Amino acid sequence: MGRLILLTGFAPFGGERLNPSWEVAQRLDGRSFGDAIVKAVRLPVHCERAAQAVTDGIARIKPAAVLGLGQAAGRAGLSLEQVALNLADQRPVPEIESGLNGQPVVAGGPDAYFSRLPLKPILQALRNREVPAATSLSAGVYVCNTVMYAALHALRQRPRVPAGFIHLPYVNAQTTRRAAASMSLELMLTGIEAALEIIATAGTLPAETQGPKKRTRGGSGASKPA
Repeated sequence: MGRLILLTGFAPFGGERLNPSWEVAQRLDGRSFGDAIVKAVRLPVHCERAAQAVTDGIARIKPAAVLGLGQAAGRAGLSLEQVALNLADQRPVPEIESGLNGQPVVAGGPDAYFSRLPLKPILQALRNREVPAATSLSAGVYVCNTVMYAALHALRQRPRVPAGFIHLPYVNAQTTRRAAASMSLELMLTGIEAALEIIATAGTLPAETQGPKKRTRGGSGASKPA
């Protein structure tokens, strides 16, 4: 068997019947990108259980790369997350309240980790395929951020393993009863396929993405994706 890419998505939540992150991930399970094979894992929408599941998955399959997918309501394109914060708020609250009741993802861990994904090449590949996409500073403080942080923390002794997180918009089927930005599942698949092609061939990472962000005394702002 070739190298494995751990690809995570989430179960539906908030009364939804589907979650685009899992709809995409499950369709890519078993697919090959170069000599790498995708192993998709569905995560619960619960900070502690999701963090444990992704940590266990990394320990079990020892992936050559990790890509987390999640849903971000209101986004019109794919969001390539740059930073994961050591802060988890189990409640999907409005952005103005996010993190007020949060706890560390890892007690005593670094304040934040930078994404190890080759973000610029991925973004260019998405634009070449006409997939709406942009970088996003932070994955927020809800379960998506928790999973991104937990994965990067679990890989702290393997600094050359590409790892990070991409948020997806609503899939079109989720907006039949609401006015919200969305994207077709086919276009999302095209985008994540492009990202995986880049990740599968990623070489040595830039030095600044190989370790945790230094601790600071100041706070960090965050957007609030779902």
